Amino acid sequence: MCVAAFPAIGGLAAGTQSALFAASLGLNLVSGLAQRSAAQSAANQTYQSSLIANRSAEQAFAAQQEGLAAQLKETRASQAQEKQAATIRGLQARGAVKASGRAGLTVDLLLADQERQTANFRESINQALESASRQYGRNVDGLTAQRDDRRNQLTSNINQAYNQIPSLGSVLLNVATQGLSTYGQLLPS
Repeated sequence: MCVAAFPAIGGLAAGTQSALFAASLGLNLVSGLAQRSAAQSAANQTYQSSLIANRSAEQAFAAQQEGLAAQLKETRASQAQEKQAATIRGLQARGAVKASGRAGLTVDLLLADQERQTANFRESINQALESASRQYGRNVDGLTAQRDDRRNQLTSNINQAYNQIPSLGSVLLNVATQGLSTYGQLLPS
């Protein structure tokens, strides 16, 4: 049948040449399919390792965000204690001024000054707390960007791996091209 398929090779040696030609085509096809299978396997391994890496990135993101939230919570608690301490100190100073037995404009000025100092200290604590909250937001945004960058890189790796898989059509076309080239070399000159 191979001889009938390739009559132009001709002659008694044509059977041998046809058999060699058919064997060459078969080997090229098997080789192309094996390369395709190996590329599919490599792409699947890349996909699986990317899933693991993505889970790891998500866990790292959650742990880092949890750490930042705990830090902010501690900062808020500390600032609340400082605020309460400032209020107590202000009330104690006010009580000391009143207990001094002085009266008049001087006492009023001292009380007003003490209230102003306490209010300024409390406001500085509020500003520090607001700053810590804004910094927390920026840190979380940075962690989110870092996680998204990792995801995008993993997706890119997966896409590149799957793009390396030759299509079945390209494997068959390559076999046909090699077959025609071999056939042309076998033709008598």
